[in-house]
Amino acid sequence: MARNKSWNELSVVARWRIAMLALAQLALQFVALRDLVKRPAADVRGSKSLWAAATFINFFGPLAYLAFGRAWKIK
Repeated sequence: MARNKSWNELSVVARWRIAMLALAQLALQFVALRDLVKRPAADVRGSKSLWAAATFINFFGPLAYLAFGRAWKIK
């Protein structure tokens, strides 16, 4: 079984890809948590604390909250 490469063994392109994916994850999580904090509990589908915990699941958590966790009201 092959061992994983360390950070120093990765190519520059691979390092940039990892850094950009990490930045995208952090940005999504920031947007989701900020929206969750500012949104009243009545406008959130489910528990705010569970949605906050779910945002720590890479990519899926913040996207799930933004797509399904917010109650949309038609004005």
